[in-house]
Amino acid sequence: MMTSFVFLALFSGAVAGAIHTLTGPDHIAAIVPFFNKNQVKTWMIGLLWGIGHSSGVWVLGLLVFLFRELIPLEWLSHWSERLVGVLLVVLGLWSGQKAFRSRLHRHPHNHGGEAHEHFHFHPAGKTTPHMATRHRHSHAPLGIGLIHGLAGSSHFFGILPGLAFGTRAESLAFIGGFGFGAILAMVAFSWLLGVFVLKMQDWSAAIFRGIQFGFSALAIMVGVYWLTGSVG
Repeated sequence: MMTSFVFLALFSGAVAGAIHTLTGPDHIAAIVPFFNKNQVKTWMIGLLWGIGHSSGVWVLGLLVFLFRELIPLEWLSHWSERLVGVLLVVLGLWSGQKAFRSRLHRHPHNHGGEAHEHFHFHPAGKTTPHMATRHRHSHAPLGIGLIHGLAGSSHFFGILPGLAFGTRAESLAFIGGFGFGAILAMVAFSWLLGVFVLKMQDWSAAIFRGIQFGFSALAIMVGVYWLTGSVG
């Protein structure tokens, strides 16, 4: 029984991590500028960014564990299953709403005397004129991912449920799963870009939005599973 709880905590954390990564506007905006017509190993860029991001989240998780005595864990443990379910459902609904309002498009420009294209994410109603935007290349996806992992209140989604579990193994499984889910999601996203983007003349935002909706639905389903008490 203990093993099944740990596995479910790991799986739930991985789902939350994948959702968090693929539906975060700042994450997508940070990773897509690395892709151009040169088609480098895009999955490797995603892997480096994902490792950096998850490392930052794990550092935060370690700090929380060191000071967990200051947090009312008995109350959290009592409501752990329902808390995880609620957070996953809320995260799924939030990411679905973000997907509905998002817009992803191509923007061709010149850099270093070579014409190529970058993909950009814009929340609806907040499009920045391209003429006023400077597009720069970065060669540090690992460092950028680490900064994203250490910053942002949304990472609370990956840490708070870990505190709510009754055992240390379950807590570590959730937080560890969150990090690995984030890595795998970004690797998959980067690989898909490398395979399809340069071969498709018309990259549709509907494809990207469909991926977001799919992960959002998965988060909601896992959350409902927790809320219905099926694990109890």
